[in-house]
Amino acid sequence: MANTYKNKVIDLTTTNKTTVYTCPANTTALIKTIQLTNETGSVNVEVFLEDVSASSEVEISHITMSARSTENFAKGTIILEAEDKLKITAASANTVTGILGILQIDF
Repeated sequence: MANTYKNKVIDLTTTNKTTVYTCPANTTALIKTIQLTNETGSVNVEVFLEDVSASSEVEISHITMSARSTENFAKGTIILEAEDKLKITAASANTVTGILGILQIDF
């Protein structure tokens, strides 16, 4: 089993729900942080987890971010199993950027 720390840069260029990370096959991923920054006026941001094995999607976090603010949307460790997806949507395009902190555990 190999443990690999990863970061994933996020730039939400659309208001569509965007897949920002997909857990690789034969891997479990621990999302430690979802740190997002809003560059302009107030914007609603939502984070979703798609559980592929259960064929379901749930909203795991939402915050109305004020201008020039930074928030961590992961209030605790988020566990993704193989092929699960982390998705984010923002009410305004080209205003929200950030980074994911991930520990990937390969089998």
